[in-house]
Amino acid sequence: MIDEILAYNRQFVADKAYQQFATSKYPDKKIAIVTCMDTRLTHLLPAALGIKNGDVKMIKNAGGTITNPFDSTMRSLIVAVYELGVNEIMIIGHTSCGVQGMDSAHMLELMRSRGIDDEHISLMRHCGIDLDSWLHGFDDTEAAVHETVDLVRNHPLLPRDITVSGFIINSVTGQLSPLD
Repeated sequence: MIDEILAYNRQFVADKAYQQFATSKYPDKKIAIVTCMDTRLTHLLPAALGIKNGDVKMIKNAGGTITNPFDSTMRSLIVAVYELGVNEIMIIGHTSCGVQGMDSAHMLELMRSRGIDDEHISLMRHCGIDLDSWLHGFDDTEAAVHETVDLVRNHPLLPRDITVSGFIINSVTGQLSPLD
């Protein structure tokens, strides 16, 4: 499959198809969006919000949440604010998220079934990694979005003049519902 992607990419460059996507590194709308990596959102979310290449900084991860105030998603938001001119942040969860209800015990069993041995799992725990918490999903999407909004709004390195809002997008229709 990767070979097919590479072949397509060579043709994409040869055809100069990249020209239609030309933009700068600065988001035109000065917005950063944190959302889920769910494949249903790849085209649906930008289409439903009317955004195009260059409009926003899009940060995607499993669940579209921030679980640690010093993780890579929060670091990306701080870079977006201070280096790239972002002044609004949207946290967008979605319906039927795969992280909702994710169970750490099940995830660890899946790892074991793929060859990760208990020694490595124990080593992670010995190094202070709480795998049960780190691999646990959330029970309620709306609550998870609220928690992330609260974490971002109250982050000690984020200026208070940044607007942070939470939303849920319907992963079928694209309807965006604000949370308050």
